[in-house]
Amino acid sequence: MPNLFRRLFDVLAGSTQADLRRQIQYLKAENEVLRSKIDGPVRVTPGERSRLVRLAKPLESAIKALVSIVSPQTFLRWIRDADKRRVKKKTGRKPGRPKSPEQIRRLVLRLAKETGWGYTRILGELKKLGVKVSRSTVVNILKDAGLPTGPERGEATWDQFIKSHAKTLWACDFLRHRIVTTWGFRDAYTLVFVNVATRRAVATASTEHPDAAWVAAQVPLFKAAAGDGATECRVLTRDSDTKFGRPFDEALRAHDITPVRLPHRAPNLNAHVERFIQTVQDECLDKFIVLGTRHLDHLIAEFIEHYNRERPHSAIKFRTPVDRPPPLRLAVHPVAVRCRTRLGGVLRHYYRVAA
Repeated sequence: MPNLFRRLFDVLAGSTQADLRRQIQYLKAENEVLRSKIDGPVRVTPGERSRLVRLAKPLESAIKALVSIVSPQTFLRWIRDADKRRVKKKTGRKPGRPKSPEQIRRLVLRLAKETGWGYTRILGELKKLGVKVSRSTVVNILKDAGLPTGPERGEATWDQFIKSHAKTLWACDFLRHRIVTTWGFRDAYTLVFVNVATRRAVATASTEHPDAAWVAAQVPLFKAAAGDGATECRVLTRDSDTKFGRPFDEALRAHDITPVRLPHRAPNLNAHVERFIQTVQDECLDKFIVLGTRHLDHLIAEFIEHYNRERPHSAIKFRTPVDRPPPLRLAVHPVAVRCRTRLGGVLRHYYRVAA
């Protein structure tokens, strides 16, 4: 077969225009003879049809006199269909209703994820914002993203509770440390409080006997130390330790603080204060032999001052709980780095000064 085409191309290349006309007439006559030998219509594949259309288009109206595989009207319809498919491919449009703009889709998903609203509430919020969108569009966007179309009902999750109350939510627990006394080793207890949003810490004086009366007496001291600004304590979480009792909860309510008792054996629900206690032990107390409650109070007070004002925290973008914004950029003029130490160099704070 390749040799046949090569011979044909050689003949065409060496022919005059008159010779080409005679050759076309011969090929047409031969095609008619072959066509007469076939019973019924000639079936062609989509690829064969596309090839014939591509070769016939440059011939324009002359194709009517040449085509024999189908009627001229059918072949012209093939050409029109091919033109329609090409235009449709260029537009890139798929069948059906066009999709919503990407900005509307992102806004619908944002509202759904941040609020837990159903499609009706989201639709109302969009109309308030001047966004024109149909109810079915909102429903389809939520379904495509795998989100529920109805509102969230029932009690909020613990994570949602933490996020909604973070600024005025504090957590408390007992820091227990072994101290040396005249009567040997004893356990001393300090009640510590941590703000969930800012990580600011407050601690009471320590005692060897943390009974219910002592614990309740710490509430007004904590209330005064926590302050009454944006992070004023409104909700306080505590575990089920027996040292916390009814007098403690009543004292909290008397100071407009709502106590939240955590279930048994759930340390992760009180993770912020648990982590603070571990930090105090690791970075400070474990490095000393603590001689009595006064010594313990001094160590904890120094550490809390360092923790609140000098120690950066990754959870709050490496700022300090009592916020000191870092410099926006390095100063152009020379600077020197200084170090301030506490507790004989156990705690270190580095800062910049002009050289």
